[in-house]
Amino acid sequence: MSVIEVEALVKTYDGTNVVDGVSFSVEEGEIFGIVGPNGAGKTTIVESVEGLRQPDGGSIRVLGLDPIGDRYEITERLGAQLQESRLQDKIRVGEVLDLYASFYRKPADWRELVDRFGLEGKVRSKYSNLSGGQKQRLSIALALVGSPEIAILDELTTGLDPQARRSTWDTIEQIRSAGVTVVLVTHFMDEAERLCDRIMVVDQGRVAAIDSPSGLIRRTGSEQTLRFRPSTPIDDKILVGLSEVVAVHRNGSQIVVTGTGNVVQAVSAILAQRDVIAEDLRVDQTSLEDAYLELTNGSDASTNSASEER
Repeated sequence: MSVIEVEALVKTYDGTNVVDGVSFSVEEGEIFGIVGPNGAGKTTIVESVEGLRQPDGGSIRVLGLDPIGDRYEITERLGAQLQESRLQDKIRVGEVLDLYASFYRKPADWRELVDRFGLEGKVRSKYSNLSGGQKQRLSIALALVGSPEIAILDELTTGLDPQARRSTWDTIEQIRSAGVTVVLVTHFMDEAERLCDRIMVVDQGRVAAIDSPSGLIRRTGSEQTLRFRPSTPIDDKILVGLSEVVAVHRNGSQIVVTGTGNVVQAVSAILAQRDVIAEDLRVDQTSLEDAYLELTNGSDASTNSASEER
């Protein structure tokens, strides 16, 4: 069942369509990723879904409601962690959670959120004394304190160290396990590939593709590259003759083979038949980052927007 339905969304700034005819749906219980270059319109899209921006065209339904006309009901059922948000330095963790909980008809027990997100022992800590990872976990707890059915998380792990990022990933998976649908805006392809069931690639205000991570990779080809040093000389023609091989070239003593399908097995078999060992073997496959760069033509739209992340 779709919990978010967006049809032909348009948002214009200074005469330019920052979002230009975007359509997508988000299914109940999934983690739906939105990726794209700076200035592509990602934040404008999610802020329109949240009811923070008035669209200039198209339609949006969230849980069957209009984010603008049904704003009060939406705020009760949708939680959001904004791309840029900051709390007062001197406010304490327990105080801000208790304050936010008071805004909702049926809030979650914020003490349980403190335990779930590893903030126990920090209830009396001031916001300014939290680490980057702790601030991010607090922002998630604030997004969930209203017991929402949908959580929108915008650039959640930007600026975090690798350990804090992976801890935050675990937190996002916990949210989904608790039955909350998650919309995740991110710049990180490893994050999108690890967490998302489907990903929407946005480029210059338009949808470039929507698919699963593996589906996006398949769209841009599934070539693999093998790099190895043969233990004994082998004629390139033997490798070129394999149906799975697209190209063979040399890089000094290293052979580089590009192919599709079962190219790894095919090359390994032909080498074994000739008692050749593939030393220092390395296999590179098309990644989600490769697919993303191809779908967006490696573009950086940061100079095309009046205010990104609009």
